[in-house]
Amino acid sequence: MNEKLNGVIHKFEEIEARLSAPNLYDDPEQAAKLLKERGDMEPIVLAAREYLNAQNMLAEAEEMLNDPEMKELAQEELKQAKEDIERLESELKILMLPKDPNDDKNIMVEIRGGAGGEESALFAHSLYRMYSMYAEKRGWKVEQLSINETELGGCKEVVFQISGDHVYSRMKFESGVHRVQRVPETESQGRVHTSTVTVAVLPEAEEVDFEINPSDLKVDTFRASGAGGQHINKTESAIRITHLPTGMVVECQDERSQHKNRDKAMRVLRTRLYEAELEKQNAAIAADRKSQVGTGDRAERIRTYNFPENRVSDHRIKLTLYKLGQFMDGDLDDIIDALMSADAAEKLQAQQE
Repeated sequence: MNEKLNGVIHKFEEIEARLSAPNLYDDPEQAAKLLKERGDMEPIVLAAREYLNAQNMLAEAEEMLNDPEMKELAQEELKQAKEDIERLESELKILMLPKDPNDDKNIMVEIRGGAGGEESALFAHSLYRMYSMYAEKRGWKVEQLSINETELGGCKEVVFQISGDHVYSRMKFESGVHRVQRVPETESQGRVHTSTVTVAVLPEAEEVDFEINPSDLKVDTFRASGAGGQHINKTESAIRITHLPTGMVVECQDERSQHKNRDKAMRVLRTRLYEAELEKQNAAIAADRKSQVGTGDRAERIRTYNFPENRVSDHRIKLTLYKLGQFMDGDLDDIIDALMSADAAEKLQAQQE
């Protein structure tokens, strides 16, 4: 392990030397790549240096045990060094787990109302608000790509992009069925209803990830309209793109410009096709996916939001918090941190088997 850690430290020091070169920023793309690589490696290097220092302290303390005058101090240092080594070994095992290649990517989130009619659509809008507030807390940017609103203020479907640092690494566990239990505003007798909403979190596909043949696309234009016929656009600015080989259809009518709607629709289409390709690859390694925290399957019920009890429960890690109000206002870190820790622990266990 020491040899491996020294190799990581050496590579890190080489990157730092290259970053200090006076002509580095003549190539901004290369500079950005090196800065990102340095940032990704830094937590491992800091822990590695601390681990190697603890090993040196252990060796020195063992030598001091032979000196009667230093024996008591040596025993204290020996105990501390052993504790540090054990702690840092655990940290390094997790830090050095293979990274999900999509972890640094921006994401496309699709939220759709499920069972429950209008109440489901209202909760879909609540989840959109929740994720938007969480993104704001983390300094991420949210861009709405398409929305199908209802007259009561809900949404049958909303698609949006979140961009920023390590977005997918924190949001990827949100895919699945979200169940809500509450008294709908439309319920006159105060009965608790159960509704569901599906969430899909897709790593955004860049053009280099997935190439689309223009001849495979059928592009239609039509007039955009909002909920209940509001905001009717008199020009054909809305775009519908059909990917002929798969039959996948994407519509976008949020923008007044046909060009902007086409650009947004293409981003959604590219990401959905990329996700479909990833799912094919994942099917080939289904056993590995079973070892992870949740499969990301849209049919899997992952979480329950119980409003009468102020309770949110994540079923994958059996974690329940009694602070649903704060959670709906974007305070998601307690559950997301726990999901990330559980996923790392399961990957570590699988690696050791």
